[in-house]
Amino acid sequence: MTGTHPHGTSTSWTTTTATQVAGTSGGPLRIVRLASFVTGTSGGLRTALQHLGEGYRTAGHEPVLVVPGRRDDDQRHPWGRVITLAGPPLPHSGGYRLLTARRRLARLLTTLAPDRLEVSDRSTLRWTGDWARANGVPSVMVSHESLSGLLGAWGVPATLGRRLADRLNADTARRYDRIVCTTRWAAEEFARIGVPHVDLVPLGVDLGTFQPGRADPAVRARYADPGEVLLVHCARLSVEKRPELAVDAVAQLRRSGVPAVLVMVGDGPRRTALRQRAAGLPVTFTGFLPDRRALAAVLASADVVLAPGPVETFGLAGLEALACGTPVVVNAASALPEVIGSGGLAADGTPAAIAGAVRRLLSRPEAGRRAAARDRAEQFGWPAAVAGLLRAHGADADR
Repeated sequence: MTGTHPHGTSTSWTTTTATQVAGTSGGPLRIVRLASFVTGTSGGLRTALQHLGEGYRTAGHEPVLVVPGRRDDDQRHPWGRVITLAGPPLPHSGGYRLLTARRRLARLLTTLAPDRLEVSDRSTLRWTGDWARANGVPSVMVSHESLSGLLGAWGVPATLGRRLADRLNADTARRYDRIVCTTRWAAEEFARIGVPHVDLVPLGVDLGTFQPGRADPAVRARYADPGEVLLVHCARLSVEKRPELAVDAVAQLRRSGVPAVLVMVGDGPRRTALRQRAAGLPVTFTGFLPDRRALAAVLASADVVLAPGPVETFGLAGLEALACGTPVVVNAASALPEVIGSGGLAADGTPAAIAGAVRRLLSRPEAGRRAAARDRAEQFGWPAAVAGLLRAHGADADR
């Protein structure tokens, strides 16, 4: 069966309907969501979990999110109940923690009695698919990363990485009723091993918070002098994001006579090494910006945003930049060319190629390139993402 991409593109990833697997819900559902690799300073996944939770509540359902942290906690938020279980830190990850206490988590799941289980961790939480099946709970795994890409970023040889990813993905597919991917690029690694129950659900962007009107001359003046080109990199400073490419691209631009300056928004385990790499260059490190409007002001005030990560499966920060009317240069090896469309340019993952794409964008009339960026972002909304996930759960989004 061929499905239809929410933005009008035909896709063959969805081969069965959610209701064939999960059944159609006639009432409110308690949707228990499990996620690792989320901290108070993490970016895209945390943002997505919050917006989806708010959407589930608006649709009349009860979202419960379980995440690891320093200590146990249980709080209510606009995006639903959030239960934190104390978990050990993942070494060299910059603060990520894991839900490793299986028996404790299984007892919690039994107590919560979910109507649906949604998991956002294909590495340490795959076993929860077995729990769901044993307890008659329909389950969805949301794929937020490319395993093949991550293994490559961590130095695993391509052939071995592909073989290992295929084995792990096949195991995931056996355990869960549905697999949800946010781009066709991300879904490809399931398609190549013949997984039939894959849904394509693009994420959304907050078009109200992130908008061209956030541009602020005072914010721009904080980072760039008149006549300088303001570039922004907004991502976790970790190996798989390849943030050093942004630093090296600025060096390349300045050598070619382009007066580029760079703002690195975010934090992570590579921050110290990047500071050393950027020595002598006009690079500012802001750390994590918790205020979403402050982040929007930085993105909207930039000339170009850089997203050089080669294994991005959606790239929410890049979409937020587009919503602010700022074009984005992305890594051609990632899923982001599929996301940004005409709102930016794709480049090979080298400093020279990224610098060249920046120059090409700057050669376009500013009004036109900013309008194209915003137009592209307006094709992505959180209501559509929420509706897509609820369909995967066999639930009715219109309540």
